[in-house]
Amino acid sequence: MKQLALTLVLTLVATVMPHAIAQQGPEKDSTDTVARPRPKRPGTDGTSTNSPNNNAPAVKETQPSDKIESKYKKKPGETNVEGPSFRADATTVTLDVAVLDSKGNFIPGIPKGNFRILEDGVPQNIATYGIGEGNLTVTMVIEFSNLYQQYWTETWYQTLTAAYGFLETLKPEDYVAVVAYDLRPEILSDFSTDKRKAYEAMQRLRIAGFSESNLYDALTDTADRMSEIEGRRAIVLISTGVDTFSKLTFDKTRKIIQNAGVPIYAIGMMQAMREYYDARGAMGPIARLDFLQADNQMRTFAKESGGMSFFPRFYGEFPSIFQAISSSLRNQYVLTYTSSNQAHDGKFRQIRIELVNPATNEPLRVTDQKGKPIKYQIISSKKGYNGPREVE
Repeated sequence: MKQLALTLVLTLVATVMPHAIAQQGPEKDSTDTVARPRPKRPGTDGTSTNSPNNNAPAVKETQPSDKIESKYKKKPGETNVEGPSFRADATTVTLDVAVLDSKGNFIPGIPKGNFRILEDGVPQNIATYGIGEGNLTVTMVIEFSNLYQQYWTETWYQTLTAAYGFLETLKPEDYVAVVAYDLRPEILSDFSTDKRKAYEAMQRLRIAGFSESNLYDALTDTADRMSEIEGRRAIVLISTGVDTFSKLTFDKTRKIIQNAGVPIYAIGMMQAMREYYDARGAMGPIARLDFLQADNQMRTFAKESGGMSFFPRFYGEFPSIFQAISSSLRNQYVLTYTSSNQAHDGKFRQIRIELVNPATNEPLRVTDQKGKPIKYQIISSKKGYNGPREVE
């Protein structure tokens, strides 16, 4: 990919300074990776200290002479009697769903009966339904390379403004990790509710090391690590969207992101600068095409993961963007269903969520207080999943 030298050196009066935040909650040991499950430590009795059976009351062992009479008695001439059978291989799917209006505001009060879940076009029975505001587990994936984030340039300042600004919107009980990438992704701070660790990590975002920006590798690595986390989770991507030479292709990156089920909220950098250079003929056709492709990649990753994409041109747009992300993540409908497809074929199953009028089976019409129709969008944490495979 062609490298574009777009540096606009500004003399900045203000310096980005993090705000000190008091530590919240007990201190937690961090791991050396993002979202890798912590191995269980053996107890003194040889059992896992994390096992729920450690505190269970002792159970008296049944001696061979003790007989427990079963109600399934053999009849004369019978050699085998089958007891009740139980299925433990049912596939249960959990979906975090947000319904937003055209301004990005959460639409509350939608009953369970108005939701319809389709798996590969087949309607599914909704097992559980709930509404709530939960804590977040967020990874901030920040592009920081000499390709565009040279020291004291406009893009450098814009990147730090977006990163620090979003961090300030998180609540004390939210978990956050910081990952920066250029040639490769680097975990600057692991998940913690102590925001001071994230601020200290971003102090390292001063002088970039490499002039490469491998977006695909950084995004898939983070999404794969976060796929094992339960609860409300998200990736906030602050990037130009340009990828130089990642090991993965665009198509493979899409598949990995879809399977991970982690929503991506993408914030595209350099929008105003690109318009400025383009309007003055300082941007060639190849560079213009590269940036258009970068924006399309950001939109695709966000849409297919159940997130949102933003392309701000002014600094004043950041607060509304952070508010839209928070509203989408915190206020959600939680739906679960047991898949009617019990085949163990390992194939990808597509999920689509609709709002319908159960009486007419037509799309649900949402109106405001004045009775005017509202355009809405449905954002789901999962667009599909791979079915189970046969155990060999």
